[in-house]
Formats: sequence, structure tokens, C-alpha cells
Amino acid sequence: MADPFRTRDHVPGFDTHVRAFAERSAATRARLPMLADVPYGPWPEERLDLFFPAPGAATGAVHMFVHGGYWRMFSKNDFSFVAETVTRAGAIAAIIDYALMPAVRMDVIVDQVRRAKSWIGAHIAEYGGDPCRLTLSGHSAGAHLCSLIMGARGVPTGVEAAFLLSGLYDLAPLQGSFLQNEIALTNAEVERFSPLRLPHDPAVRVSLLVGEKETTPFHEQAAAFASHLTTQGLAVGTSILADGDHMSVVADLGMPESNTGHLLAMLIAGPSGSAASPGGYQHGPRRDGDRARALPRP
Repeated sequence: MADPFRTRDHVPGFDTHVRAFAERSAATRARLPMLADVPYGPWPEERLDLFFPAPGAATGAVHMFVHGGYWRMFSKNDFSFVAETVTRAGAIAAIIDYALMPAVRMDVIVDQVRRAKSWIGAHIAEYGGDPCRLTLSGHSAGAHLCSLIMGARGVPTGVEAAFLLSGLYDLAPLQGSFLQNEIALTNAEVERFSPLRLPHDPAVRVSLLVGEKETTPFHEQAAAFASHLTTQGLAVGTSILADGDHMSVVADLGMPESNTGHLLAMLIAGPSGSAASPGGYQHGPRRDGDRARALPRP
């Protein structure tokens, strides 16, 4: 039986997507005003890129994006294209990098992502952003890492909202997947870094999204995490993205005119336009043929 976590086996255009990510990202870096490789820590990987909205369009909002790749591949340079949607929404985009497994362990990566968020809170005002208007998004492993910023220590985070796309919230099933030969997750890492086992900041609004064509574990984990967060008092919006697979959903995140891009822009805009609403999904304008529905309850 095919491994449900081996993305390449379930997305026929996997390599085409990877090439397109790099090409679109290079075009974004050439077109948008930006500062590249801003250090948030001493390690070579501890860098982020800042992309800025057009003059007169800035709202003060700040959005941090965390890339996926099962904690072992990709870099910020592959996902610069997400800044197209973020800056169109009037926000500063902070696309961050982090070290990769197995060269480092999960605790190092989680610490880096948390420190990147702390750097943004401490310094983004120097670049015209409002640290009190910080939102997050992440895809796959990036959604997992964002969820650990959302108060895994049970304390207020200063994060307004999080857009979690195709995330992994229970690491235990990955120990039985192809990834175990790649990153060798330990029982201690599963226990410590599975968001489904942790408390979260009830002040954070959350949008949980998964592609319709993604494999069963991604749907089940999103539904379980939605229930977990709702029980903790968070406002949670859920959605299945029509016809989306694990790669196309993040490709759409950088297209402002797409349904996914529109939902991200709504979340950045704040509560009046957020895609996250308690117990369901708030629809907005989208392309012809786009549709969405709520995740099934676990």
C-alpha cells in the first residue's frame, strides 16, 4: 500500500511544482521591494527575507510564512512567491529560513522558528510594520511549526491569527512512514512537538485548510486539530480546498486571485475579514469553479 505521507507518490506533477516554486520565487524577488537575508540569529540558516507592499498600500500588518518540506528540504528562496499575496494585502511579508533535519533535531528547528517570530516582534517596527498586527502561515511541516508558535508553552503569543495549510499536528504516524528512515523521529520528539498534545493561546484566530485530493491522514489530522483547538477556546475556521493536492494548495497561496490567496488576504485583514470563524468557514469571493466546505468532525 502506498505511503500516504510520501507526497511524490500522490502528486503526479510534484517535480513540476518544485521547479515552478523556484521560478516564481525568483521573479517575485526581482519584482517586489525587499530586504534579503536579514539575520534573526547567529546560524547561517537563521535568515529571513522581508518583502514590502507598494507605497501607499501598507496597512502596518506583518505576516510571517514558514515553509514545509517535512523539516528536511526546501528553503525560504523556494517560497518567495507567497509574498505576492501578502504584499497585495498591504502587509510586510517575512519569509523565514531554518536549519534542516537530520543535520539538526526538531528542538533546534522549533527554537529557530520561535526566535524568528521574536525577532519580528522586536524589530519589524524599524521597517514600518506593527508588531501588534502579526499573523502567521505555514504549509505542511511549516503549518506544524506555526502551530508551535501559537502558545505551545501555554502563554500569550502576540499572534493575531494563523493560516495553517495541510499541516501535521500528530507526529506519531510519521514514525511508520518513509520519513523515519530520513529523519528518525524519536518518541520524545513526538511527545514534545505534537501540537495535538499541547495547549495553545486562546487569543489566536486559526484557519485550518487541507486540499480535497490530499491523503486521508492530512484530513484526519486537520479535523482532530480543529476539535483540539476549539476545546481550548480558540476561534477556528476550517475548509477543504476543492481539487487541491498537497502541492497545488501552496502554489495557490501565492496567487492573490485564487481562493486560497483570497482567504489568506482575509485573515491578514483582521477579524472583520478573517477566514477563521468559530465552528465553521466564512466564504468569500473566489474564482469560477472554486468551492470549499467544512472539514468533517473527528
